[in-house]
Amino acid sequence: MLKTVVKKGSYQDSVVLMLLTNELSSLDGVNKIQVMMATPANKDIFRESGLTTDELMDATANDMVVVADVNDEAVLDAVMDKVEEFLKKQSTAAEGKKGSESVKSWDAALKKMSNANLAVISIPGAYAALEADRALDEGLSVFMFSDNVTIEDEKALKEKAHSKGLAVMGPDCGTGIIQGVPIAFTNNVAKGSIGIIGASGTGIQELTTIIDRLGEGVTNAIGIGGRDLKAEVGGITMMDMIDAMEDDDTVKVLVIVSKPPAKEVRDKISARLSNFSKPVVTLFVGEKPEYHEENFYHAYTLDEAARLAVGLVRGTKVPEATVDVDESEFYKAEDGKTIKAYYSGGTLANEAAMLIKDAMNCKVPPEDVEGYMLQLDGNVVVDLGDDAYTQGKPHPMIDPAKRIECMQEAVDDPSTGVVLLDIMLGYGSHADMAGSLIPTIKELQAKADAAGRKVFFIATVCGTRRDYQGYDEAVNKLKEAGVIVCENNKLACQTAIHAIGRDFQEPEKEIRAKEVVACEKHTPAETLKELLSEKPRIINIGLKSFAEVVEEFGCEVVQYDWAPPAGGNVKLIKTLNFLRNYEGIEEKNREVIAKVVASQPVLKDNVRAKEVIPEFAENNGKVILHAGPPVDYKNMPDPMQGSCVGAVMFEEWAETEEEARKYLNGIKDKDIPVIQDKVKINIQSSKKRRSSTKAISFRVPNEIYNEFIKKVDETGLDKDKILLEMIKEWIE
Repeated sequence: MLKTVVKKGSYQDSVVLMLLTNELSSLDGVNKIQVMMATPANKDIFRESGLTTDELMDATANDMVVVADVNDEAVLDAVMDKVEEFLKKQSTAAEGKKGSESVKSWDAALKKMSNANLAVISIPGAYAALEADRALDEGLSVFMFSDNVTIEDEKALKEKAHSKGLAVMGPDCGTGIIQGVPIAFTNNVAKGSIGIIGASGTGIQELTTIIDRLGEGVTNAIGIGGRDLKAEVGGITMMDMIDAMEDDDTVKVLVIVSKPPAKEVRDKISARLSNFSKPVVTLFVGEKPEYHEENFYHAYTLDEAARLAVGLVRGTKVPEATVDVDESEFYKAEDGKTIKAYYSGGTLANEAAMLIKDAMNCKVPPEDVEGYMLQLDGNVVVDLGDDAYTQGKPHPMIDPAKRIECMQEAVDDPSTGVVLLDIMLGYGSHADMAGSLIPTIKELQAKADAAGRKVFFIATVCGTRRDYQGYDEAVNKLKEAGVIVCENNKLACQTAIHAIGRDFQEPEKEIRAKEVVACEKHTPAETLKELLSEKPRIINIGLKSFAEVVEEFGCEVVQYDWAPPAGGNVKLIKTLNFLRNYEGIEEKNREVIAKVVASQPVLKDNVRAKEVIPEFAENNGKVILHAGPPVDYKNMPDPMQGSCVGAVMFEEWAETEEEARKYLNGIKDKDIPVIQDKVKINIQSSKKRRSSTKAISFRVPNEIYNEFIKKVDETGLDKDKILLEMIKEWIE
């Protein structure tokens, strides 16, 4: 049975709710469960999961909704206890952390930090573009972690940013380093003279961590989002950042990394880079260059790109790393064994697919069908960070569940000879991903051994010795568990390929004269140069963990605890943004306010409320009024519901809180002793000397009141005097 709980006006970060959903899924009696905000996009996810209810559809974007498929209604109590416990822990943890005071609006954020120059946005995609637009209007560049932003909105935002001398990094930008400050899912990397611009999150992570472990550093690594090099966008942010990096004296070598770009965009970027005044290394994943040019180098793998960059800084060639492994136990090609590779990020997965295809002499370009980069003769490479696996669920960098499921399926396949995976360290990632995977790896190794099979587990750890998870600790744990650990992804892929009896070759590249292609060069905007030369001053809109990290690195930051404005109505939000930017709107607002202030009230009439408010005629006059638009009791936030309960009990329409809530919910229960048979009698002793009199008010049953009035009428006596004399007599 499907059960729904709606927590009105309780906004929570999507990542927090994903982690909560995972915890609840393990409870006994829960078949399926989802906890999300009731945004239109999330309602679609609920629907696709078979968890749609009327209560969910009636909820708004500011409401947190729990929909559970349970065997017994009583299980719901355990679910909600867990929800409250989890959210309380989150709140307590947040209160215990240092940091600046949170704000709840743009105006408040800008008041606290008028010199902010970067907005970091990690809110639902339907609203992210609107907030990014506001940030640009306020003169801030944008780092947009949010995904599910339309490509039309992305292009419009980037064109606007370009016209203002600003930058939009993203959407779906998972990684960035600005002046050594890690933003979003990023490793703790030493500062240095290598600059990086990447349309790839895990690609930037792999490059920066290899560079760090080789003893060099990166001061600025600018993520631009995976679609910037598509034809529809045209590489707007990439081109602006190339201009800015050329003008940055701290950059000695520039590295460009991207998943396969549109040809026309690639050609435009290559033309610009051929005119770059400093050494450049390019890596367009999927391409296999056959030569370098003078000061313009073309890499095949992320490892090669990192080594080339370090070598150019030092003026000497950097040798490849090696893998310490006994290859005598490896399979031969004729054994027909396959590789099953499960990655956290698209670029590493793309690189693995490219190398495996190369080893199998397959010229088909990389796939990207629901996360599958490769499905070839039983060999599989999957990007578990693809939207197909992360909608409404935690990213594989955070949660190991999906990868564990995949590894189990892989070992059940008798053709599997290798399970290949990445372990991503750094901010935003799991605190101990290696440790969480090792029990499953050991279990699966034992299962394969029992079946008389050998399955090699091969991993690469993407991280630095500064990362809080501990690079060496992760590597040693995996090795102790029998995992072959490689220095980088290229080596891990090569070792996996060797393990199934195959190999690939990287050509020795000659260095040719650089072909300089005519192109238009632009002087970078001062605002962009400033962005790369100073620690960013950040307004963080969304995930609080991002603010906490940049604070650790000495950044000024204001946490904007965002919640959907205008009830989550995107059309209305756009209207409000239009009005905010409408020329002359402030002057018109002042005119209206002046007229209101100058106006005087005019008394037209004085009548009883029930004569002009028709609702009083309904339900025997039992109506609760409030300031604001009409709202059903079920849609009120908790404090407002409590006020209504208090009103019902005060008016004696119900005797207990439980009865009051049933009454307000419209439940027709004959057992509720709603008091309808009493009337109020007001007693006032004298009307001549008001200063010396007090009023007494009490209720009596209808039948007594009627008899009293009848008697008064028969005698012609004043009822107030009768009651007053009765009270005096009783007192005496």
